[in-house]
Amino acid sequence: MPETVAEILKAYQTGDATPADIVARSFARLRAHDDPAMFISLREENDVLAEAQALARGGDKSLPLYGIPVAVKDNIDAAGLPTTAACPAFLYSPRKDAAAVARLRAAGALVIGKTNLDQFATGLVGVRTPYGIGRNLFNAKLIPGGSSTGSALAVGAGIVPLSLGTDTAGSGRVPAAYSNIVGLKPSLGLVSTAGVVPACRTLDCVSVFALTVDDAMTALKAIAGADEADPYSRPRAVSAVGAMPDGVRLGVPSAGQPMFFGDKSSAAAYDAALAKLSELGANLVEIDMEPFYETARLLYEGPWVAERYLAAKSLIDTAPETLHPVTRQIIAVGARTTAADAFTAFYRLETLRRARDRTFEAIDALALPTAPTIYTIEQVLAEPIDLNSRLGTYTNFVNLLDLCGLAVPASMRPDGTPFGITLLAPAGADALLASLGREFHRASGLPLGALNVQQRRPSG
Repeated sequence: MPETVAEILKAYQTGDATPADIVARSFARLRAHDDPAMFISLREENDVLAEAQALARGGDKSLPLYGIPVAVKDNIDAAGLPTTAACPAFLYSPRKDAAAVARLRAAGALVIGKTNLDQFATGLVGVRTPYGIGRNLFNAKLIPGGSSTGSALAVGAGIVPLSLGTDTAGSGRVPAAYSNIVGLKPSLGLVSTAGVVPACRTLDCVSVFALTVDDAMTALKAIAGADEADPYSRPRAVSAVGAMPDGVRLGVPSAGQPMFFGDKSSAAAYDAALAKLSELGANLVEIDMEPFYETARLLYEGPWVAERYLAAKSLIDTAPETLHPVTRQIIAVGARTTAADAFTAFYRLETLRRARDRTFEAIDALALPTAPTIYTIEQVLAEPIDLNSRLGTYTNFVNLLDLCGLAVPASMRPDGTPFGITLLAPAGADALLASLGREFHRASGLPLGALNVQQRRPSG
């Protein structure tokens, strides 16, 4: 059976499957998987089947996402389904789709439901939600990652081949690594955030989860575009993905700088990933990671916490008990941020952006671990803030420095859990990262998600 977007579209063209077949399979797999914490709300199966059948009768088979079932993170509006941001007291019923969802539908996609997340997209762990903790696909004792938890799990489990998440500090990359799938964090402004519940409006972006890099880029091309409804959108084009450039220069941390918090398996997996990149022809260049680490620390020390406070202000001010206690503890700090605090952070960030520029004069992209380690649910519940912060070591600085990112699977650790790397480059280099990530992912020899299905090179 076809699994990837490309394979499903080919099956439609040859008549080996119909949109109704693939939709029915999605719902059957969801029932068999039996994880009630993956989705917060679902459409009725018969309604989606009827939509699929109508598409087959009169739809344009050349649409880039014709008949592709998709899931949407529940901080992104989808008409006909409530938006909760994983907070029942915040629930509202949107009158229209978010811009990204509208573009998905216009490209032929079929939305099946809204997925679970760390409340108000605040967290990288996937446990800060009243809707249950999604089940890690490889070890039920481990966290699934967040904040785009359900969207990553739905793709990794083969429920849908494509989903939308959001990524402010790593929410579209960390859960991708833990589910052995691709997580694409586009350049800021490339995809409209109109209709997305803000976490940090100046940093938020809509992200894509897919089984392959090619599928992720197909989705990105469908949803990208400037939007007058989003003042932070930027008129950027999505370039075609080419072959991996010869002699591409990839930045890696200097000796003694990689951080794995004692996780020797992840450290070894990263070394192996770098060796594979070298075999593929990349030149590895050691760089000073400290400016990037310092930028990451700024994220939860400066005005960007105040942005998170603004998004949940009405509830924190009137009904704070309705928020998850850890989410409330983190966001409430934002109410105390002063203008002086904000400008101090802004000034420091500009200095760090100059350091970014100097670094990228010597390299084309960074190749870093997506996450330094993984923790059990029990560990994170016992130490919720510090362990979450560790998971953002290689992700928290990305949007502050206006970088684009692509998380790709790298290997399976000895304990049977996946390890992934993230490729990062200055804004606008999305296609470059895709050309690198596609070849690396193929060379890994890994199966797709948790499906035990091998990657297949597209024909032709």
